[in-house]
This record gives sequence, C-alpha cells and structure tokens, in this order.
Amino acid sequence: MHHRAEKQPGFRKSGFGLLQISWLLLLVLATSCTKQTTGITEISLWALGAEGENVQYLLDDFYKQYPDIRVKVQMVPWTAAQEKLITSYASNNLPDVFQIGNTWIPQFAMLKAITPLNDFLPASSLSAEDYFPGIWQTNLLDTLVYGIPWYIDTRVMFYRTDLLHDVGWERPPQNWDELLRLSQQLRQHFGKKEKYALYLPTNEWASFVIFGLQNGAGLLGENNSFGHFSDPRFESAFSYLMQYHQQGLAPLGISQVTNVYQALADTFIVMYLSGPWNVREFKNWMKGDLADKWMTAPLPGPDSTYPGLSLAGGSSLVINQESGHKKAAWQFIEFLSQTETQLKFYKLVNDLPSRRAAWDDPLLRNDPYMAAFYQQFYHVAPTPKVPEWEQIAFSLIQRYAEFAARGVYPVDECLRRLDLEVDRVLEKRRWMLAMETKE
Repeated sequence: MHHRAEKQPGFRKSGFGLLQISWLLLLVLATSCTKQTTGITEISLWALGAEGENVQYLLDDFYKQYPDIRVKVQMVPWTAAQEKLITSYASNNLPDVFQIGNTWIPQFAMLKAITPLNDFLPASSLSAEDYFPGIWQTNLLDTLVYGIPWYIDTRVMFYRTDLLHDVGWERPPQNWDELLRLSQQLRQHFGKKEKYALYLPTNEWASFVIFGLQNGAGLLGENNSFGHFSDPRFESAFSYLMQYHQQGLAPLGISQVTNVYQALADTFIVMYLSGPWNVREFKNWMKGDLADKWMTAPLPGPDSTYPGLSLAGGSSLVINQESGHKKAAWQFIEFLSQTETQLKFYKLVNDLPSRRAAWDDPLLRNDPYMAAFYQQFYHVAPTPKVPEWEQIAFSLIQRYAEFAARGVYPVDECLRRLDLEVDRVLEKRRWMLAMETKE
C-alpha cells in the first residue's frame, strides 16, 4: 500500500500535530521491520505428492546451516504436476526450485524453463561421481546438467521364493532362457489351476521398453526423430515377451489382477517386475508365514550378462531459469543432496537416496530387499530424451502391447503401426531439427 502525505488544515511548519506524530511512529515501525528482515532471502519450492508433504520436516536443519534463507513449500499432486508446471511457465510463475520426474528434463530444457547447473558444480560438494552413472545421465543433455537427482527408482523382480523352490530353483532366473523355462515349469506345476508365473500387464509400458533396451534396441532413430520399434532387436525382445501371453504364462489383460499384492500372497502370480515403491506394500501383505517367502532380485538379461538393464527412474531438482535467487536455490539443492539429509528423507517417505554414499548406511545395507536395487542401479539406462517420450510410452507402446497380447495384429504389424504413430508424434521435433540445421 502506498501512502501519500496531504496538506492538512491548521498545519504549522514549527510544530508537530497528531497526524505528524502518527507518521513518525509508522516510520519507526517500518524501519524496525526492515531491519528484522534485512538479509533474509526467501525461495519457493514446489514438490510433488508425498515429497511435498514431508520436505517441510527437513527445513529446520536447513535453517541451522543457512539462517539467512527461508523456503516456502507448496505441495503439488503428481496427477496435476506436469500441467501445472507448464501453465506456470507460460505465465512466468514458476517457483525458484521444483521437483520433476527425470523423464521431464528434456521438455523443460527445450522450453528454456530450467537453468543449466554446470557453473555451480565446480565449487560444489556435488559431482557426477557421487551418483549411479545411469541415473546421472537422465539429467544430462549433451554436455549440460539440468537437474540433480533427488531420489531414484528402477525396476527389479519381486518373486515367491517358496514357489521357485517347489520347482527346483534355489535362485531367481538370470537370463531370458531361464526366465522362460522357469515360467513353463511353474505352469506345469500349477496344472489346471488359474495361476500364472509372471505378471506382465500391457498397461505398464516399462517391461516392454526394458527388454528392448536389454537387447540393444534404440527405440527411436535418426536423432530421436523417428520411431525405431521395428528394429529387429526390439522386435525380438517384444516377441519374446509375447510368448508369456501366448503360452498362458501371464494373465491376459489387467482385469484379472485387481490387487497385485494379494495376487502374490495368494500365489496367483509368482513374479512381477516393479519398483521400490512396492517394497513397503509387499511387506504389509506378506506377513506371518509368508514373511520369509518372497524376495527381490535384479532383472535377468538376454544372455549371460547379469544383471540385465533396467530403467533409470526417479525425480530431480531443478532451478527456474528466471529465478532471482539462484545461489540460494542451489544451496537448498545441495542441502537436500547431503547424505544425512537423504537418509532422513528415506525414513520419512521411503524414497531411495540418489547419493551412492547413503547406501553404505546400515539402514539400507542391511535391508535384504534393498540389495537387488543397489545392484540394479549400476545397470540402468535412461529412456529417449525427447519431450514426447511419455506420450509415446503411455499412449502408444501400451496400446500396441495390448493389441499384440490379444492377437489383434501380428507382432511385426503392431510394431510397424507403432512406428507410424510415433513418427506423427515426432513431426514437430523433425521440423525443429530442420530449422536448427538451416540456422
């Protein structure tokens, strides 16, 4: 609010009236308030879901290290996050620091919404060597680092140890041939019972992409501007997975499994490829006599190389390109990346720490279910770094996986059609690349 001094009746230059005394008091109070807030920098953070709800419990520790910075936190639901961030970018209303899924990095970098962090790193306590190589790669575009991994995830195998033992397996499968042979033995063991070896839902694109990456497929071609799913390496991996549906080794469609935790507990399924977010849920379901009858393992690979590749997942912290407080924002990211901070956050929300040093803590090192994740993180790869990737994965790959599983089209026809649709999605990217070439 702006105040304006007006000439009052009866005002004398030589004296102070009631109005002048009031103004003097206001000036003293304003000066006092200014002194109290001088030197305090306020930054804003948008964090998603459980992270947004719990990050506030870390702030007191941050203020002890940085008493001249205050953080205003806003929690954003995951379901609305991407749209809200894009809308806020368009209205120049992004926060100083925000959390994004690491597959979103290319989109926000293309918009020039986030700051390259290369200039901060040389003098920082953070470096690429602190992180699992495949995870760090998700934040790297060409030579520019756009984000710092906050927490990480990947897919491993969850399985019933007792049922593998029943068919003569004392360890999980380590390659594709073993996985298929084990699944066939389980199918024979179950007889006519409606039970399945592997849960391979077609509304989850990750497994199909993982096996393609394991087989050396590039997924996209020509500078990520065309679909490349008809590549023989992807077709071979895709055909391999379709055997599980064709031979009755996996339930067809998602309606047969309404609760994956109960399905594993009831031996409706024996194996499932999933991430760390499910460890706590399986612990809750696999209790009593079942507590020692399940385990996690790294993913099998196509050949003798074990483990096979999995996906480099998780969330990263980025800085708004237009932020006026980038130094303070970076200091906050450094704090959230400290080993002790990450371990405290893991206790709050079960997010796996991105810093490798945190995995030396007994909290993780002595957890038998975490060993597979630690091993797998050394064998992860990012998905193609294009803004259109999520549309390709969630809309197109899942659709054609369902078509193939149900026999709507043969595998080669499914992948041919998939490539055509991916080409249409990437049309704008090709145009932009052509414009860059002309420049």
